[in-house]
Amino acid sequence: MTGDGAHILPGARWESGSFSVIVPAHNEAAVIARTLQPLAAAAERGDVEIVVVCNACEDDTAAVAEHAAPVTLVQTDTASKPHALNLGDAQAHHWPRIYLDADIEVCERTLLATVSALRQPGVLAARPAARYDVSGATGAVRSYYRARSRLPSFRRALWGAGVYGLSEYGHQRLGRFPELTGDDLWVDRLFAADEKAVVDIDPVVVRVPLTLPALLAITRRNTSGAREQSPGGGRDSTTERTVHELFASVRAPLDVTDFLVFAAVATAARLGARSGRRWERDDTSRR
Repeated sequence: MTGDGAHILPGARWESGSFSVIVPAHNEAAVIARTLQPLAAAAERGDVEIVVVCNACEDDTAAVAEHAAPVTLVQTDTASKPHALNLGDAQAHHWPRIYLDADIEVCERTLLATVSALRQPGVLAARPAARYDVSGATGAVRSYYRARSRLPSFRRALWGAGVYGLSEYGHQRLGRFPELTGDDLWVDRLFAADEKAVVDIDPVVVRVPLTLPALLAITRRNTSGAREQSPGGGRDSTTERTVHELFASVRAPLDVTDFLVFAAVATAARLGARSGRRWERDDTSRR
């Protein structure tokens, strides 16, 4: 038990030379097995240490996680992703560290390639390539993610994939995760371009919201997080930069449609973010 009342249950053996994966989870019983099962064999061998941090879960996330793979399970009543990440760091033993959302599909080979990149001189932060799964999504949602996939920054930045990793030196720059929305954006901003890597490997699978209202909800959340992280708490210019970057990528008539949808969603999200809502969650993608 930690100082905040978090309960800790040990998982698989771990070996020197392995790495740690930290999975914060809040009511993820429906999807966490899909995330953990591809890593179970590596955890059994001791090649990876998996720390699952259930924060304020009201479902069977903990039981499902323990059944899916050998994990160290941490449970806390505090509903906070940054707090969960810090608890996971406190229990993990190895470097590099991979921070993996509980609803992301990733294979062992992809994580090993990302860890290999993080062990290269000068690389402090890295993530694997990502692919958006738009199965079952409405036309507007598909259009939005086609546009987002064309962004050059999506192929360079740490955010947007639901997974990233830090070397031990990279983590020293981070210290602790602050109580802010958008940990991946925060971490991305800590490092220069030549200190980060996006690994060209089998992409992780990111399931997207199925409906426009669900997309708007998470986009409002992301916009609020970006604004929260802006110097002085003022208006963040990330959205404008992204829209300008996307406009420059327009090459065909379908690109124009995608751009217009993306710009409309971004504008609506910015207006909605002014209401002060800090956390909105999409459950349509948890399928």
